[in-house]
Order: sequence, then structure tokens, then C-alpha cells
Amino acid sequence: MELSDRQEQIIEIVKKDGPITGENIADRLNLTRATLRPDLAILTMAGFLDARPRVGYFFTGKTGTELLTEKVKKFKVKEFQSIPVVVTENVSVYDAITTMFLEDVGTLFVTNNHSLLVGVLSRKDLIRASMGKQDLSEIPVHIIMTRMPNITVCEKEDLLIEAAQQLIEKQIDSLPVVIKKEEGLEVVGRITKTNMTKVLVNLVRDDL
Repeated sequence: MELSDRQEQIIEIVKKDGPITGENIADRLNLTRATLRPDLAILTMAGFLDARPRVGYFFTGKTGTELLTEKVKKFKVKEFQSIPVVVTENVSVYDAITTMFLEDVGTLFVTNNHSLLVGVLSRKDLIRASMGKQDLSEIPVHIIMTRMPNITVCEKEDLLIEAAQQLIEKQIDSLPVVIKKEEGLEVVGRITKTNMTKVLVNLVRDDL
């Protein structure tokens, strides 16, 4: 995050003389305590300063980069997942291609009649199937989809950074977010490279 000149001054005062009370910081800057309160709240919430009752403010010793890293490491999948695009296993390859085009996604998740995950369809799967002379409206997607145990999944409480690592290692565009049930996996979301890009852009803009 980008700090104001006054916030930079506050940090320097606390670095030099902390722990120090808010009243003393205000006196140093010739400001009222009320004027200073929002800046102290921002610096404390951002992690630059910490505060102890009846003691005052002290510098945590962490840089902006370190604080950003700590922030990212705490992000969970559920905070950034998007709505999954799902087709059933008996849908035709032609219909799957149409769905992928209309929804503008790179991956479709395939479920059975009980709405449980049984497969994944990528662009490559559908392109490969369309290269032959067969009638795509007659071929069900379960013939060409990737099946378990070759599907990488994540859960809502997983760390986002771990999901990102899976996308990189597996060289895939999307992960299904699932809830584990006795009968199988229910798809409740997806994490994609686009989700990751949005997180990065919002971090730079300081929207997170």
C-alpha cells in the first residue's frame, strides 16, 4: 500500500521513540489526537504498527513487501472462487463445445445424475474430439473427458496460494472447488488463472 507523507512521519516517530502514545505522536506533529486517529488505525490494520493498551504504539519491523506476502498467504479459496460451469456426463461433445463458447470458459466440469464430479473437459479435449469425422452430436462427453484420479481439486478452506501452485504444477487452467461427501465430490466453485490475475491486479490497486 502507498502511505501518505503523514503516515510515513508517524512510522518514523514510532520507529525512533516507540512505544509511544497517540497523544505524544499528535504533539510531535502539532495535530489533535482526533485528526491523527484515522492514520493510526490504517497503519495498525495494515500491520506497520501494533498497539498495546496503556503502553502505546510500536513499530512491527515489517516492510510493505513482507506485509503483502503475509496477506497473500492468508487468502483462502472461498474468498475468490467463481461459479462453476457444469455439464452432465451424457451431454454431447457438440453441446459441450457450445457451452464452453457461450460461457467463455476454458474448462467444463462434468457431473453424474447425482450432481457429483466425474470428469473434467478442457479446450484440448474438445478440440481433439472435433478433429475426426465423427458426428459430435452423437458422442457423449464421458467418452473423452479426463476422469478420476487424474482430476486435481481444491476445497473452500484451502489456501489460495496452494491452489495457484497446483495450477502451475499441473499446467491446467482451472480447478474445481469441491465439498467432499460420502458418495463423492460436489462441485461448488472454480479457481482459474483469471481469478489469480484479478487477485494480483486488486493487490496492486490496494483493493484487498
